[in-house]
Amino acid sequence: MAGTNGKQKTVRGMLLSLGVIGLMAGVIYLFLPHDDHAPDLQRVDYRVELLTARRAAAYPVAAPEGLPGTWKATSVRFQGEPFDDWHLGFQDPTGQYVAIEQSTQKPSAFIDEASQGGHGTEVTQNIGGRTWQHYTGGRYDALVFKDKGSTTVVAGTASFAQLTKMAQSLKTE
Repeated sequence: MAGTNGKQKTVRGMLLSLGVIGLMAGVIYLFLPHDDHAPDLQRVDYRVELLTARRAAAYPVAAPEGLPGTWKATSVRFQGEPFDDWHLGFQDPTGQYVAIEQSTQKPSAFIDEASQGGHGTEVTQNIGGRTWQHYTGGRYDALVFKDKGSTTVVAGTASFAQLTKMAQSLKTE
């Protein structure tokens, strides 16, 4: 009968160990910070890059004017070669992403990249005297304006209403 008593002690010890481990895991979980909201993005000043892009690009470079301070510029870049690519990213007042993308790259490839797989719809919209086409189905919804030699895309996770506000604010000089 001595063998049975030894097995009971082993099982009892294992269960006590598991209980202590579970208790410690719970205590650690309570004291570790676990904030589920997105990190606060830093505002960037894009004025220097905008001036550089406007001097170097083969097309009129667009940037917003008159947006409220609740729109936060979060990223900017201009790459001259090979397609004069202009990018200006924003966080809108609701926390969604909106970007202005411009390039001389072939429109179909550029739009696919900027909307991350979006497809043109039959819906068009007149914004600031220009006809913009709606693109959906990609990672981002987008408004697209094709000009002579360049394409402008306003894309992001924001609603078409917010994309429209951005497109309405765009000025080229």
